[in-house]
Amino acid sequence: MADYHLKMNNLSVGYNGKPLIRDINIGVSKGEIVTLIGPNGSGKSTILKSITRQLKLIAGTVVFDRESIGEMSFKALSTRMSVVLTERMKPELMTCHDIVATGRYPYTGRLGILNREDEEKVEEAMRAVHAEDLGARDFNNISDGQRQRVLLARAICQDPEIIILDEPTSFLDIRHKLELLSILRNMAKRKRITVIMSLHEIDLAQKISDKILCVKGEWISHFGRPDEIFKEETIRELYDIDNGYFDPCFGSIELPGPGGMPRVLVLSACGTGIPVYRRLQKEQIPFAAAILYKNDIDYRLARLLASEVVAEEPFREIGDEAFSRALSLMESCETVIDAGVEIGPCNRRFSELFSEAQRQGKLRKLRHEVLE
Repeated sequence: MADYHLKMNNLSVGYNGKPLIRDINIGVSKGEIVTLIGPNGSGKSTILKSITRQLKLIAGTVVFDRESIGEMSFKALSTRMSVVLTERMKPELMTCHDIVATGRYPYTGRLGILNREDEEKVEEAMRAVHAEDLGARDFNNISDGQRQRVLLARAICQDPEIIILDEPTSFLDIRHKLELLSILRNMAKRKRITVIMSLHEIDLAQKISDKILCVKGEWISHFGRPDEIFKEETIRELYDIDNGYFDPCFGSIELPGPGGMPRVLVLSACGTGIPVYRRLQKEQIPFAAAILYKNDIDYRLARLLASEVVAEEPFREIGDEAFSRALSLMESCETVIDAGVEIGPCNRRFSELFSEAQRQGKLRKLRHEVLE
C-alpha cells in the first residue's frame, strides 16, 4: 500500500450528523497539489473544513502522516497544518505584520510573544509572497489581492507540512491569481509542502494540480491526474453543462456556436481560423469550416462552434470526399473567407477552392484581422 502523507478512509462529511458526501477514499502524497472542483454547494468547503477539524467527521478517519487527526491536539495540528479560508477577516487595529505574526502563535508561550527566530520567520514569509512592503499597513485598508498574499504569508509562517486553501483565488484579478498559484506551486515542488485546495477556475486547476478531486452529489465522482479528469464528457457531467462546451485542449469554456445552416465557409489552417470563428460566433452567424486536418488547432475549436466541419486525416493529401463536400458548402454559402492558408504539397487543393470561390464572387480574404 502506498505511503500517503494524508489519507481519507471511508470518510463521510456533513452537518449536524447528516452526511453530505459519503465514503471518500483518497490518498495524497507529500508535495502534491490536489485541487477540489465541482459545482457551487457540492461540498468542497465541507470536505476542507472536515479535514482541518472545523467540522466533526460523520464517519471514517483522516490520517495525517500515519496519525489520525482526531487524536492530535489542536496545537500539534496547527504546527503541521495551516489553513486559508474564503471568509473575509476584519481584525481591529492590526497591521499586515501583526496578521502574519499570528502564524507563529502555535510556537510561542501563553502570552504569544515572538522571539527573534519567530520575527525572522515572519519576515521570510512576507518576502516569499512579495508582501514585505505591506508590513506596517492596516490589514483592513489593503486590496483583496494584497490581503490574500498576507493570509498566505501567515500560513507559510506556521512552517506547515500541509496547507489547506478554500477558493484562494476568489476576489483576485488574473495577475494576482497567477502570482498566488505560482507561489503555491513553488512551495509544493521546492519545499515539498502538500497543498490541498478548492478552485472554481477549472482552467487554472488543470494547469497547476497533480491530482483533481471532483465533488458532486453524495459521492466523489472522479479522482485522478488532470489528463484523466479534464475531458469534455467528464466536465459536462460534473457541472451539468448544457449551454456550452469545455475544451480540454485549450482548457477553456466555450459558449455555444450559432445554430442553423451555414452562411459562411471559412477556409483556414494552423490557427488562422480561430479569430474568425470567434467573430462569427459573437455575431451569431452560422458557419462551416474546411478543410481541416484533425490534428490542426483550428479543428479543436471548429468542431465546437461550426455548424459543420469538413475534416481530413493528418499528413494526407486532401481526398475527393472532403474536397467535394467543401465545394458543396461553397455553393450553399453566401461568403467564403480565406483566413490565411499556407499551401503545401498535402493541402494544395486549397488553390482550387480559392479559385472557385473567386470565380463565384464569394471570396473574402482576411489580412491583419480585417476582412477585405
